[in-house]
Amino acid sequence: MRKNKSGVVYLTAARMIDVVAGEVVAGAAVVIEEGRIAAAGPARDLPCPERARRIELGGATILPGLIDMHVHVTSRADSFGYQGLAVSVPAQAVSGVAHAMTSLQAGFTTLRNVGASGYADVALRDSINAGETVGPRLFVSGPLIGATGGHCDCNLLPASYTDIGEGVADGPEGLTHKVREIHKYGANLIKLCATGGVLSKGTSVGAQQLTYEEMKAAVDEAHRLGMKVAAHAHGTSGINDAIRAGVDTIEHCSLASDESFALAKERGAVFDMDIYNDDFILSHGAAMGMLPESLEKEASIGKRQRETFRRALKAGVTLSFGTDAGVYPHGDNARQFAKMVEWGMTPMQAIVAATVTSAKALGNLGGDLGAIAPGKHADIIALDADPLADVTALERVSFVMKAGEVYRARGRNVAR
Repeated sequence: MRKNKSGVVYLTAARMIDVVAGEVVAGAAVVIEEGRIAAAGPARDLPCPERARRIELGGATILPGLIDMHVHVTSRADSFGYQGLAVSVPAQAVSGVAHAMTSLQAGFTTLRNVGASGYADVALRDSINAGETVGPRLFVSGPLIGATGGHCDCNLLPASYTDIGEGVADGPEGLTHKVREIHKYGANLIKLCATGGVLSKGTSVGAQQLTYEEMKAAVDEAHRLGMKVAAHAHGTSGINDAIRAGVDTIEHCSLASDESFALAKERGAVFDMDIYNDDFILSHGAAMGMLPESLEKEASIGKRQRETFRRALKAGVTLSFGTDAGVYPHGDNARQFAKMVEWGMTPMQAIVAATVTSAKALGNLGGDLGAIAPGKHADIIALDADPLADVTALERVSFVMKAGEVYRARGRNVAR
């Protein structure tokens, strides 16, 4: 068990990426008190406090701990389609413990989990917060809410098994009730399935499955309860109705149109686009149990999603960092940075998306996250190379601190 220690820490490094200003601070220092940042800036202006514990990172580059806004921390990347039927909820919860550690070691100090069976993500979050297990800071949705027979239902088995997704609801009243139920059992946020999806049997990836009225009822109730709402949405009409209904973040956004971009900017919706995992699905999906129809759907939509990402960026839509980890192996989250740069972002823009922008998209949950600045949690990672020169450096994290505690040093796991 690892608990926070009291005291002051003085951390130095060759460079610090200031994600708020979009600048690099040379010869940086950070003062940390009780797990929070007390001061940060050039070391020449920030002397080491008396009796502070020093952490000297030499020629490293430091930046805020990374935030992934779209993961499935209890899901395994080797258990899709009919193979997934053999994985119980307790097994998913146990896997989640391992995946949480792997993610933290990769530099992701905060994860937003958008879908888990049996509230396994709620249990994992609580275990991490209690110090029983080690992992990133988790914000979780519990079960996915979707229509009967839709992307978030259980469509693999025949009717004789009466297998129905625990988040299935129909009609505005049904959606309102389901939001209240998920809030009751401890989730931080709500995840809706507005359209069909790649990995669900028998659904058309772009087809709208929840009506505007259903989504509006869910969003109104969630916001009344102080919860943000994310919506899985590939197709244009589902994306647009989700934005009109007040959804906070739109996931995937594959077929978003110019109208979608305008609506998102007008309503303040954030696009959360998983543009790395197309590579994994098409190269490894069959071996992982993905259905042939899923592979066909991915082949038809993957490049279009990346083209939409580039268009959304040029249109000025706010883009956060979400990868769909769990579809591909946990810990590989940072591979998406290279894709974001390939499809139009600068390295700094990609880093900002995974820090300050994602923290803002979390709303009140992210107020203490996303920057190395006074008052924020001391979530800091270090790299031995400059990610602004080579963004793939983010795939090789050498140091991880979460809330002032070190969990990785010199490229090795030091969590206890």
